[in-house]
Amino acid sequence: MSERKQLLLRLDPAVYDAIARWAADDLRSVNSQIEILLRTALASHGRLPAAAKPPRKPGRPKKTAS
Repeated sequence: MSERKQLLLRLDPAVYDAIARWAADDLRSVNSQIEILLRTALASHGRLPAAAKPPRKPGRPKKTAS
């Protein structure tokens, strides 16, 4: 699995609550919801890098045979 970047993000509590409710409606984590929102904004402004991997599909990863 590729390494993912980590960052500290400070949000207004009302904004966080709105994102958390939206994430729950979409059955996503808040982190995933924020990533989807950022990707959508980048794509709509023509700034999503071609090298960006597609987002993970929702749900648990499939188990691999050991």
